Amino acid sequence: METILNNVIEGDKKLLRFSKYEEYLDSLVAPMDLYYLRSRAEARNIAELGYKSTEETLTKEQFYTRLSNVTEATSPTRRPYKLAGANLQSDDQLLQELALRERPNREGLLATIIFIRIITKKGSEISGYIDYAQRLKTEDWLPIFQGRRLIKPRHTDLSFYNWRKGVSTCNSSINFEAIACPTSGLMFQCRNDRKNVCVDPRLLSPGSNSSRITVKSDVYEQVVLYDHVLRRKD
Repeated sequence: METILNNVIEGDKKLLRFSKYEEYLDSLVAPMDLYYLRSRAEARNIAELGYKSTEETLTKEQFYTRLSNVTEATSPTRRPYKLAGANLQSDDQLLQELALRERPNREGLLATIIFIRIITKKGSEISGYIDYAQRLKTEDWLPIFQGRRLIKPRHTDLSFYNWRKGVSTCNSSINFEAIACPTSGLMFQCRNDRKNVCVDPRLLSPGSNSSRITVKSDVYEQVVLYDHVLRRKD
């Protein structure tokens, strides 16, 4: 995963030579385009539609997001947060995996979905899909990484299900839109690149730019991590 993220940063370094989206579009316009088209604005419009590049052309929102990410990765100016898992001492595999993913999730290079199934102290089984990056923004993870608090699905997460009570909820998050597909079941569409993360365990892969790993845990009944790298199509 770390190698993939490094490749994403290297691939986006070419964006550093642009300060505006219009400059990026201009780089896709050939002199011959300007000869045949009536104006540079028209040439930019055609470039924005993706007709002038063999790769997927970035939208304006994607351009500024990725430019900000690669600028911060190569020339960090500030750290408005502390990594809760930076000094992790635990041998727990789940905490180690989440600590590894904390920085790229905070910086918008990676969007991780945590599927977790747990038995509560009252004996109820609950499960759910959690947008890790959203939880990092809204919750103090230091007690979790210190082993003082468990990760529990909530009604406000991407999905929540209480098996005893039959109570279920489904929500969208800052990174994903929850989609109920009649053929593939529940899936999550990434807001950044509109690619789907399919969580059906029968599928060989969860989707483009996505991967999954099953994590062994002595604390939780079941844990699966879905990693979606926020990058353009090759």
